[in-house]
Amino acid sequence: MLLDVKGIIHTPGDGIAFNEELDLSDVDFGGVCPAVRPVSVVGTVRNIAGMLRLQMNVDTMLSCVCDRCGAPFEKAFHVSVERMLAEELEDDENDEILLLDDGAFDLDELAREAFILDMDTKMLCRADCKGLCSGCGANLNVEACRCKKEIDPRWAALQQLL
Repeated sequence: MLLDVKGIIHTPGDGIAFNEELDLSDVDFGGVCPAVRPVSVVGTVRNIAGMLRLQMNVDTMLSCVCDRCGAPFEKAFHVSVERMLAEELEDDENDEILLLDDGAFDLDELAREAFILDMDTKMLCRADCKGLCSGCGANLNVEACRCKKEIDPRWAALQQLL
């Protein structure tokens, strides 16, 4: 969706609010598309003393698979975005300023970019996930390891004392 801000460029104190849903179910992270629900994009563009300031929140529930234990889980996702908008750039090095194209910018592309850049590289069902045993495959969050502990033959005589 192109958001046209021409009406507030020269009107300090004025603003535009937006609220839309975005389909990001095609965004792939290592063969998994976690955004199975619509992504909510809510925010405002305000003219503050002649500068256009964009504030936006991107929210959804992700359907994930834990990278340690393989259990499916859902996780809330939230990212806040703040950018300044300008019709022309004085300095090409500033990433915080978004250049307007004929008084408008692509809100969907900005939300998609924020979603991708803020996505975790490793999805965990919980911070203290113990994962799977490499020997028997037991989910260590649910059950104890079923592997028999091999005793080093050099210590076998000491084991008899216990």
